[in-house]
Amino acid sequence: MNLNIGIVGAGSFAQFAAKAFSKVSGISIVAVTDNNESAARQFNLSWNSKIYIDYEAFLNDSNIDLVYIATPPYLHYAQSKQALLAGKHVICEKPAALHASEAEELAILSKKLQLLYVVNLMQRYNPLFGIVKNIINENVLGEFLHGFFENYASDENLKADHWFWDESKSGGIFIEHGVHFFDLFAGWLGEGRILNAIQLGRPAAEKNIIDRVQATVLYKEGFVNFYHGFDQPKILDRQEMRLQFERGEITLYEWVPTKMTLHGLLLKEQLEKLSEVLKLSIIYHNNGRDDNKKIKGRFSEIIYDSHVTIKYNDVLNKEDRYQEMLSAMVEDQWKWIKDPSHKRVINESNAVASLKIAADAKRLAESFNSWE
Repeated sequence: MNLNIGIVGAGSFAQFAAKAFSKVSGISIVAVTDNNESAARQFNLSWNSKIYIDYEAFLNDSNIDLVYIATPPYLHYAQSKQALLAGKHVICEKPAALHASEAEELAILSKKLQLLYVVNLMQRYNPLFGIVKNIINENVLGEFLHGFFENYASDENLKADHWFWDESKSGGIFIEHGVHFFDLFAGWLGEGRILNAIQLGRPAAEKNIIDRVQATVLYKEGFVNFYHGFDQPKILDRQEMRLQFERGEITLYEWVPTKMTLHGLLLKEQLEKLSEVLKLSIIYHNNGRDDNKKIKGRFSEIIYDSHVTIKYNDVLNKEDRYQEMLSAMVEDQWKWIKDPSHKRVINESNAVASLKIAADAKRLAESFNSWE
């Protein structure tokens, strides 16, 4: 069985994603559509596929099995719905829509039509996601207490008239970008709920652009602060996320994490197990091993053998890891198309849940958006 993909939107990220999809054996890029014919033709130089300017004609192409949507967010709901009603499977870029109710509608429709519908929340396909989840599930560092995600991002390529700043087109930072990280932390910590949120913008002379947002999300055992700022040169672009536990912390770097540091108190068998999974650089504290040492935290006794800092560097750079994640995502979804009993890493529920929490954050931030 082969899977023929039609691409909606001929931008640079669509080209990046198409390259990742085509690395999966049996997948072909067979069509592209964009209302900018020049962009579609430029995209097609790499694929030699059919070019459509009209979206309905594109959807009438019986050779297309799955539609991948890489257009601005305000188009996602309508384009996804049209594709599903045309009998196509759908993978859509984040977010699913501008409103959670629209995402729910798409999820229900896809189930009714027995078609695949998923939003590309690809963070859970990063090997580091699984490593961190295992550390949490196996209670290696004790109970989770607190976390943060800090995104100090660039606005260098986001001109004042870019659709990103127009919330009627992007939904705003929480919805356009935050969904990735709300979903990522939910994968580690379970369902969360918004406690508070705030947003800050530039002077009215700069079109009231909102460029910084922050939210606090409560999970079962602790809470996480999420900060997103798009307000500096690309050379200063930096992301970091941390999870703090009773016996240490895990820190990951970049928005597609490729590096991780674990600092904490470990038993001998825990350190050996981590060594099997990771290529480690280990720094021992307190002159090396402290076999069976006992200390106290949170009024309880903690027994450990080693006080260590473990550094892990991925063998892939960020772009290569990102490509690998996209390939893994589309391969996972294709398995479900072939066998609906296959349990996917992400499905339509991820699109709905992440958008709901993003929408809640946006509502709260809008209600506290002044000094008054």
